Amino acid sequence: MTDTINVRQLRENLSARLDAAEAGEYTVITRDGQPTAALIPIDVFKTIEDAEDELLARKADDAWEAEKDQPRVSMAELIADMFGEQAAG
Repeated sequence: MTDTINVRQLRENLSARLDAAEAGEYTVITRDGQPTAALIPIDVFKTIEDAEDELLARKADDAWEAEKDQPRVSMAELIADMFGEQAAG
């Protein structure tokens, strides 16, 4: 079940909305009539975070694969170059 409340209602009913989230309910929070945020169960949030991490890892793997033949610079070389330019500037 998804409820929609405004910020004032959230302030007045925060404890009840947290209980609802624990029970698996979603609450959409509006500001000036527009959906702004959502209060969701923590397990759903963790699942979303895990999925986001997986997506970012896949994007990184794809980028690495696409650029595997490009020249690389080590972190030490990058730092030396950065500080070398600052000292010269």
